[in-house]
Amino acid sequence: MLLGACGWAEWPPQNNKPRASNQPERMGHSSSAFVNVMEVTVVKGDTVFGLSRRHRVSARAIIDANNLRAPYVISRGQRLILPRARDYVVKRGDSISSIASKHNENTYAIARLNVLRPPYTIYVGQNLFLPNLSGSRLDPKPTAKIATSESRLKITRASRKAKAVPAPPAITGKGFLWPVKGKVLSSYGGKSAGLQNDGINISAPRGAPVRAAENGVVAYSGNELRGFGNLLLLKHTGGWITAYAHNDTLLVKRGDKIKKGQTIAKVGSSGGVQNPQLHFELRKGKKAIDPIKYLPKV
Repeated sequence: MLLGACGWAEWPPQNNKPRASNQPERMGHSSSAFVNVMEVTVVKGDTVFGLSRRHRVSARAIIDANNLRAPYVISRGQRLILPRARDYVVKRGDSISSIASKHNENTYAIARLNVLRPPYTIYVGQNLFLPNLSGSRLDPKPTAKIATSESRLKITRASRKAKAVPAPPAITGKGFLWPVKGKVLSSYGGKSAGLQNDGINISAPRGAPVRAAENGVVAYSGNELRGFGNLLLLKHTGGWITAYAHNDTLLVKRGDKIKKGQTIAKVGSSGGVQNPQLHFELRKGKKAIDPIKYLPKV
């Protein structure tokens, strides 16, 4: 999603500094399947994404190395493998975007990992951390290619859980509704530094009702996906999925059947944004689509 209106996405959170806990320990035999890694013991308050920021290792690498499953809950005393980040020395003509493209990485993930802020200025000779695995598994089978947008991967993974919910009711056939009324803060599509908004962000008063864009069933209701805050995913017939993020309050739960226009949440600023707003996405299967093309003209 990596959007301009969402503070978490286009520039790193303000409280992105390391915390004096969870010091790396020497590796045990359980970690022998990886190269250039360290091991930590989870302490109270730790999360996968907190460890990612603190140790400058991508969340995806931690999840894969430890075979974690959504919603990626970790427990106090649990030992985790942390694949070490790779180093990269900036060369003449480099930019964050060109480095990301060259190494098949996410532009924002590199900026976040190195605590860079817009306009993401880098200089020749600077040492940067790259978020992917620095080594490889001692396994001849290649690992799956990761989506270039970290948030797109999160939404896709959460959407997969929709298979376990009841079949959605038939759609009305009259098109999608605007989930809230307000000014579009960030439109769909490419942003600065090669970032991408997979939806739109709509400004609305805190506590304003968020309405279902079509008949559907709740595929996800929670706040485990970093950056989205309180998030709802609705599954609709025909392979459509709608996403509603940054909510203050969620009013429905996973498996609930929803009617078009039903109030499903209240507008908020969860997930790192400063002002109340709704991030809204429209997807056909795994593909994000510009919602404006399917919403009534205002």
